[in-house]
Amino acid sequence: MLFRLLSATALLVLASPLTAQEASPDDAAERVQRIAELDDAGPMLNAVIAYDAGAAAKAAAVSPDSLLAGRTVLVKDNIETREWPTTAGSLALADNRTGRDAPLIANLRAAGGVVLGKTNLSEWANIRDDNSTSGWSAVGGLTRNPFAIDRNSCGSSSGSGAAVAAGFAWGAIGTETNGSITCPASINGVVGFKPSVGLVSRTHVVPISSTQDTAGPMTRSVADAAMLLSAMAGEDAADRATVGIDRRADYHTGLADFSLQGVRIGVMRNQIGDRDDVRAVFETALADLEKAGAVLVDIEFEPNEQMYADSFAVLMFELREEMGKYLASLPGETMPRSLADLIAFNEANADTEMRWFDQDLFEQAEATTDRDAYETARANAVRIAGEETLDMLLADNDVAFLVAPTRGPSWTSDLVNGDNYNGSIGFGSPAAIAGYPHLTVPMGAVEGLPVGISFFGARFDDFAVLKVGQAYENARSAALPVPSFERWTPASAQPD
Repeated sequence: MLFRLLSATALLVLASPLTAQEASPDDAAERVQRIAELDDAGPMLNAVIAYDAGAAAKAAAVSPDSLLAGRTVLVKDNIETREWPTTAGSLALADNRTGRDAPLIANLRAAGGVVLGKTNLSEWANIRDDNSTSGWSAVGGLTRNPFAIDRNSCGSSSGSGAAVAAGFAWGAIGTETNGSITCPASINGVVGFKPSVGLVSRTHVVPISSTQDTAGPMTRSVADAAMLLSAMAGEDAADRATVGIDRRADYHTGLADFSLQGVRIGVMRNQIGDRDDVRAVFETALADLEKAGAVLVDIEFEPNEQMYADSFAVLMFELREEMGKYLASLPGETMPRSLADLIAFNEANADTEMRWFDQDLFEQAEATTDRDAYETARANAVRIAGEETLDMLLADNDVAFLVAPTRGPSWTSDLVNGDNYNGSIGFGSPAAIAGYPHLTVPMGAVEGLPVGISFFGARFDDFAVLKVGQAYENARSAALPVPSFERWTPASAQPD
């Protein structure tokens, strides 16, 4: 109840976003206080499922010479950490205490990061049913957007995006199969980076797809995202996709040396969407890029629709297989061991698990067993998305990067009717399906609601994509909105 007793002046101080400079070195005690006042009480964002109230002492014990030097990081609750259960938002995994760190978390700790807690997410990373509401899980409830608490925080890394926007941690880790880092980052007004598949280990991460899954950083600046990626990345013998990758020693050194002068960037005109307000913000971002020296090349392109159908077939087949492998690895005799077990659990606990939406995707995945059809679909999807879309666009237009708006502004959360986002905006699916890098950076606001700009590059061109993102961030002229921690109203939601 502490939040409700604060004065109006104190509320304004708490609601102000923390800058990257203020967060480095990090103040873990202040982060914990903010979670208590804004997540546990007050607007109750429901972004954080569990956190370490003693994080400040742990941060103080970290060597200041380490990469992260005690900076606090919140972790999406489908990634294993030794302190807390890993639930993927489902009551079926409420007791999933493995006592082990995912390799990416072990890397994070070795780099001097402090695991502050676990963030809420769209249950099962939004793969359970087509009619879900992003940001809701049976374990954590509905995550609220800090910029307008009646608005959606997007999924599935909803809690990670909202937590960073609210100043609950220096950074957060999300996961993406198709849009689950970049959408919540854009909607919550933070930086989100989906790295090339293979840079970061997926071991001990609740899976959807071995083809498309990856974890990635969510922070307040591109430089911080690059630093967090440096801490997370690494080879893992248990994840074949990471083996033999020619990754950099780090992804943050030298970012500031990049110049946009003469850099050719392809503008995905057909993916700007049908909203004039989003178009206007995007045109301002393009003008900033041009002013900084970039050469913009208009591209008219419509993706091959077969890519989406084939990718969906891949997700359905891999969900059943990969989930079964993960569940089989869990200690304890009472844990579910297969996707069929999860379906049965949801049916037996329908009043808590399926009050708002069903499990049609789970059921479809359980019935998707044709391996030959899967292999054909996977080859088609990856080829179309990679060689025939991203690689072709970059080469044929002689551009180094592609840009488009990430998403439109946040929609009103509606548990009864589900999500209502505008699907005409954005170009994220090819990068997700092919496993290429995708960076979103805040570019302004529509009626006080954040919107982001997306940068795409070639596979494993992650460092270059981060460089162009920081160069845009340095050139950005638009005012960015400030979280209100209130319901959206036209009068209260204007940028400063």
